[in-house]
Amino acid sequence: MEQQKLLQVQQEVNQVIQGKEDVVKKVFAAMIAGGHILMEDIPGVGKTTLATTFAKTLELVYHRVQFTPDVLPSDILGFSMYDNKTGKFDFHPGSVFCNLFLADEINRTSPKTQSALLEVMEERQASVEGKTWKLPDPFFVIATQNPSGSSGTQLLPESQLDRFMICLSMGYPSHRDAVSILKGEVWKQTDKRQRVLSIEELKELQREAEQIYVHDEIYEYIVSLVEETRKTEFFAEGASPRATIALLRMARAIARLEGRDFVTAQDVQKVLKDVLGHRVKLGARARAEGKSMEECIQELILQVKSPRC
Repeated sequence: MEQQKLLQVQQEVNQVIQGKEDVVKKVFAAMIAGGHILMEDIPGVGKTTLATTFAKTLELVYHRVQFTPDVLPSDILGFSMYDNKTGKFDFHPGSVFCNLFLADEINRTSPKTQSALLEVMEERQASVEGKTWKLPDPFFVIATQNPSGSSGTQLLPESQLDRFMICLSMGYPSHRDAVSILKGEVWKQTDKRQRVLSIEELKELQREAEQIYVHDEIYEYIVSLVEETRKTEFFAEGASPRATIALLRMARAIARLEGRDFVTAQDVQKVLKDVLGHRVKLGARARAEGKSMEECIQELILQVKSPRC
């Protein structure tokens, strides 16, 4: 696929989400890698707008659910209803039957409803009343959550956090970008976005990323980084083997976006915090020294020898 088209996708989204080029690039990379995205930030910084803009640019069927304490698993997965005319139960698909599912403020709903997404995110299928239904291909979840401790929120379980390929935070825009957003009135800009890639082209792009060459030393490096999270005193809990797969797939996607047919150690380092930050917990030493997650991830990069390739 032409590199110009990949740049055009990012440019279309950057017209709306101004000043967050790195976030836009990583969200696009996660989609190329076939992963799910968790956006953790305060309300009003553009998380939902980011998802809707990508849906339009990539021609994805898009559904959004505002998660509240009264949302039920059947709202997400679907349900069967008896039809008097046919005398049979008809299945009514839930909101997850789409290409891009936006779980807005996911940490405001009940654990029972959150757990309804576990099978959906891992196996791309939904089991309802003893029957299994395949989801459309491709399928992505972009979930937003308010910062821990916000009113009405609760922590996501580790099993669910581990299913998100990356976790990102947009943060506040700079003064200059905020003025540009104000002048452009973002909601009007979103309506002007045009399709750049079709679903079939996106699937082709995913296949291309899977073919990106990875040297054996890069495989060793990825595994060593994840293993170090289980050894260092900076983390109380290390990352799972799923994290190594996420690192590999994200590194390949970044390499593809940058027009290369091979992965470098820098590709892995670029996404290390985004892949590991929500999968590990800071240990007693890190808390005692007042280190942030970002600083501990940087220490991880310094501790593990980087290959030259």
